Order: sequence, then C-alpha cells, then structure tokens
Amino acid sequence: MEPRSPVARSIGLGNYVEWFTAPSTPTVVTATLVFTVATVGGAMFLGLGLALLLDRRLVGRGFARTVAFAPYVLSGFAVGILWLFMFDPRYGLVQELLGFVGVASPQWYTQRPWPLVMVIVVYLWKNLGYVALIYLAGLQAVPKDLKDAAALDGASSARTLRSIVLPLLTPTTFFLLVTMLLSSLQSFDIIKAMTQGGPLGSTTTLMYSIYEESFVNGRAGYASAVATVLFLVLLVVTAVQMRFVQRKVHYS
Repeated sequence: MEPRSPVARSIGLGNYVEWFTAPSTPTVVTATLVFTVATVGGAMFLGLGLALLLDRRLVGRGFARTVAFAPYVLSGFAVGILWLFMFDPRYGLVQELLGFVGVASPQWYTQRPWPLVMVIVVYLWKNLGYVALIYLAGLQAVPKDLKDAAALDGASSARTLRSIVLPLLTPTTFFLLVTMLLSSLQSFDIIKAMTQGGPLGSTTTLMYSIYEESFVNGRAGYASAVATVLFLVLLVVTAVQMRFVQRKVHYS
C-alpha cells in the first residue's frame, strides 16, 4: 500500500491495478460472495417459510406478524452490539443454548469461519421479517378460487404450493431477489458493529473495504476505485436479473 500524498495527483488506472493485484482482494471478494449468497438465499427460503406459517389461521397471528417484522426497523448497529453479547462464547445466550444439547460454543470472534457465520446469522435475523412480510402480501393476493379448485381436484397442499402458489409468487420473488441482493452487497452497519472486518479480513466485504480505505486509511482515491468496482458489479447483476431472471416471472 502506497503512502497517501498530501497533494492530489493523477495516477491514471493505478488504483484499479493495485486493487486487482492486491493479496487481500481474493479474501474480500470471497467474503462478499459468501455473505451475499448466504444472506439472500437464506432470507428468501426462510422468509417464504415464515410467510406460509403466518398466512395460516393462528391464535395471536397479528402479534406474531408484528414480532417477526420488528427487527427490520431496528438500527443495524444496535442489533450488532446486542448480538455480540448473545454470541459471547463464555456468557452469551447462544453458548447456553448450545450447552443444553451438549455442543461447545465455537470461538465466534476469532476462529474462521465463525465470524462470517455470526454476521450472516444476525443479518438474516434482522431482514427475515421484511422478506416474510412481502411474501405474505403476495400469498394473500393469490386468488382463493384457484386453490379451492385445486383442492376439489384432489391436489395436496404441497402440489398446490408447487403448481399454483409459487408460480403466482414469481413477481414477488423477483422483486425480493433484486432488492435483497442490492441490500446485501451494500451491507455495512452490522459488520462494523460486530467484527470491523476481522479477523484478518475474513468479514471484510467490498462495501466495508470502501469505508475502511476511505475513513480509516485515508485513501480516498483507492476507496473511489473500489466503489466503482462495486457499482459495476451491482450494474451487471441487476442487468442480468432484468434480462434473464425476469423471463421466468409470471404476471397475472
């Protein structure tokens, strides 16, 4: 890493060359990919399951919906600090729960890959209610007569879900896929609160790398280059989704 200069000077594509050749870049890219795939895929799968549960006629259903959505409106930094105490390997709630089943608590703060797993779990917990709420709105928009007709034809609940409900939910799924992917790639607050990109950069994503280079290392030019790379990634991902994924969306 070159020392920062007190005077702005043009270096052409030097910052881009440095980023693509830096030893830390593969670690940052890997952490970003794992974090994004796990949080987006996990939130979509678990959110759909939670929405199906909250769509049933249950006692206290309104209260359960409120509780499920509440974490989404909380500050990400505050959520990260709270979960730090819960993941404490000596006194935290997670350690107590694992102890009940005879499993020793891993070193969540220092031993790979547990810091990244910890951040992923907290991100999923915070955003699960949002995904479930959007899916719930989609489920309630599915025409009831289609499900009644399927029941009269002897279709099981699983077959109705697979053949009727899920195809009609594709606009909702597409919307969530786009928004959650963009949100995940730009996630910062929970990582800042819980791990600050460590240990040894194992939880440093592209977004956190931009913050670190700009405000910690004082390398605004290099941070701008990384931000441009992230922008191009977001642009390509969004274009691919609009070009190919949207083809499988069935609008009613």
